Amino acid sequence: MFTDNDNTTTGHEIVVSEEVESYVRERNTDFRVCTSCGGPILLSTTVKPPKSSDYEIYIGENIIYVSMYQARYLDRIDMDMVPMYCNYM
Repeated sequence: MFTDNDNTTTGHEIVVSEEVESYVRERNTDFRVCTSCGGPILLSTTVKPPKSSDYEIYIGENIIYVSMYQARYLDRIDMDMVPMYCNYM
């Protein structure tokens, strides 16, 4: 399980579940946690590109970008943030 321990960037710790970490490594691409009408959502950066204001969480050679608007509310990044149509199951 990866943890962003740099409290200076988000003001608190954001934990990435082992499932999400595996999901990112298997797909070998960067992702972004952004806002949707249903709450925070984890999308590939090919769908939702990162912004310069995003916080970065490194998973191996890949990055999970976290919207500065979502970062203040997130404590954990879980698989329930991945849309069902992305076939993660």
